[in-house]
Amino acid sequence: MSELNQGAYARQLVGDVLATAEAERTTTPEAFTTRVLEELEEAGVVSSTYSAYHRSHGLEVHGYAAGEESGRLDLFITDFRQSPLEDKLTKAQAESRFKRLLTFLHRCQNGLRQHIDESSDVYDMCDAVEKALTDATQIRLFLLSNAVSTSEAPGPTSFGRTPVTHEIWDLVRLHRHATSGTLSEPILVSFDPPLPCLSAQSTEPDHSVALAVLPGDRLADLYAEHGTRLLELNVRSFLQTRGTVNKGIRESLLHAPGRFLAYNNGITATASQVEFVEGADGQRLGISRIHGLQIVNGGQTTASLHHARKRDKADLANVWVQMKLTVVSPERLMEIVPRISEYSNTQNKVTLVDFSSNHEFHVDVQRITRSLWAPAADGSGHETHWFYERARGQYADELAQLSAAGQKRFRALWPTRQKFTKADLAKYAHSWDQLPFLVSRGAQKNFNEFMINLRAQPFEVDAAYCRRTIAKAILFRAADGIARGHDAGSYKSAITTYTVARLSLATAKRIDLDVIWRRQHVSEALAAALDDLCPRVMAAVTNPLRGTHVGEWAKQAACWDAVARVRWSVPRALEAELSDLAVQGHHGGEDDVPGPDATLVAVARVPREEWGDIEQWAKATRSLEPWQRQLLQVVGRRLSVNEPVSEAQAAQLLHVRSEALHLGFMPGGNARPL
Repeated sequence: MSELNQGAYARQLVGDVLATAEAERTTTPEAFTTRVLEELEEAGVVSSTYSAYHRSHGLEVHGYAAGEESGRLDLFITDFRQSPLEDKLTKAQAESRFKRLLTFLHRCQNGLRQHIDESSDVYDMCDAVEKALTDATQIRLFLLSNAVSTSEAPGPTSFGRTPVTHEIWDLVRLHRHATSGTLSEPILVSFDPPLPCLSAQSTEPDHSVALAVLPGDRLADLYAEHGTRLLELNVRSFLQTRGTVNKGIRESLLHAPGRFLAYNNGITATASQVEFVEGADGQRLGISRIHGLQIVNGGQTTASLHHARKRDKADLANVWVQMKLTVVSPERLMEIVPRISEYSNTQNKVTLVDFSSNHEFHVDVQRITRSLWAPAADGSGHETHWFYERARGQYADELAQLSAAGQKRFRALWPTRQKFTKADLAKYAHSWDQLPFLVSRGAQKNFNEFMINLRAQPFEVDAAYCRRTIAKAILFRAADGIARGHDAGSYKSAITTYTVARLSLATAKRIDLDVIWRRQHVSEALAAALDDLCPRVMAAVTNPLRGTHVGEWAKQAACWDAVARVRWSVPRALEAELSDLAVQGHHGGEDDVPGPDATLVAVARVPREEWGDIEQWAKATRSLEPWQRQLLQVVGRRLSVNEPVSEAQAAQLLHVRSEALHLGFMPGGNARPL
């Protein structure tokens, strides 16, 4: 990939941030923070991030992420400059900002929230951080800057007994991240002393294989540090490792740790490069360093080691895990890794293409959207294209290949505002399909769920689907702007997706997406309806169950149940614009059933026996809430004997099924998480 010059990238970044800040009526540091956190979340570096700014004597913070499953607490502070190329981020400046984050931690531990307005997002941040500190196993402090840092990040320290690491994401790192075209920075693992291994010679020049036995503690440490980034090339594990511990693995770890090596199949991993320690005869004796480590089979084993140690306090000192490590040349990675994953485990095969940007679905969306001419919204007759960025950095890469005049022409045809990514597409689709709680779980997790559903129900991408996808983008962005106008603050993203979902529910998906495409904007009636609906949705989203943080509440299906019950009727002006038939999410045509019955139709499409399977799975795993299991028992059994159910019951049942799929239930197969 040809790279956008670092200086050009810096200027473009400043321009984009200034434009966003002006459009969203926020500060440039806040706009920059939001942008970087979205990129890092999409790359899997962080998850479930929230932006919230607070500054007082000696402390400053721009955002946080507290993950109960990972045990990590992340804090973010920003250094944004409008002229980033003129001066550097010095070591003293970096250390000063990290010190401000640490002071914030100390103040949170001592009850800072008691001095904050309970209605503010800063109060929620202080409350979440205070609670996370009680059982955090790792704290990460991030400094986000668009200047070039003159020093490395400070080394590891501790906060009480909790280890603390520091990361600087400066202009150089952000530029490399934006233009690399990879999911995230390669994972580098060092072994001192070297890890003993048996290396097999290969007749193939593009790969080689080594066998080794890893200490269980070290593998758990790797997962604690890198999380699902270790599993990016293993869709099966990456999508289904959701904080659960396999029962058999748990029993072995707790009661027979010394036999774990005999009982467990181990892991299959890949690397882009491995540094070996060799003997006098040149024979490879040990591994000193692995570059680009990825676990392509055995993700559940890896995650279970971490969770068993964290939750059950399992002692892994006598646990060993066998590893087959394949060194693959980068140019053959996309070809070889799916086969390794496929042949390592043939049950419920899922390959890399189900997750990667090379999946046929994403290739087709890119091909069709870039050929569609979007009507001129301003009546000028100047038609444009929408740019689907199926791989990160594609837009910048296209610009980098052009002259200044060529870049101007390119931006005229493909305006920056008409760019959208894979994560954006999943967000628009799930909002329309009334799954806002999935969207609220973050870009990466939501995209994973989108790919799971796509694999379960594949469909052909055509021009109609792409036009309506873009119409959903226009609708979502209109709702986003309206939420901003209602001072949604750091919860704007959650309020936006819930507003779109509630609109979709109220109209039974009868918003005329084809009209939105032709106009390239929403109608006055639709905008007015969103403006009326948004504050009602906001009230439900920002008033969670007692003791629940707003951000965590928005991730729950129960939050959607609350929003779905918000009293609101479609205004007459909008009702006059609605289609007669519902527009479903996963095909270009209209559904063949009138819109008001769309929910009942969706329930009817689920095999009757599946509701019983979900009920039994929920009882065995206790993965659903008691009210959800009761709903399955009562309503699910009515369906099994062909008795009618109400539309409200059907909607709740669909929510429960979506939650079950998210937690690892597999229709028609083994419901045990892999």
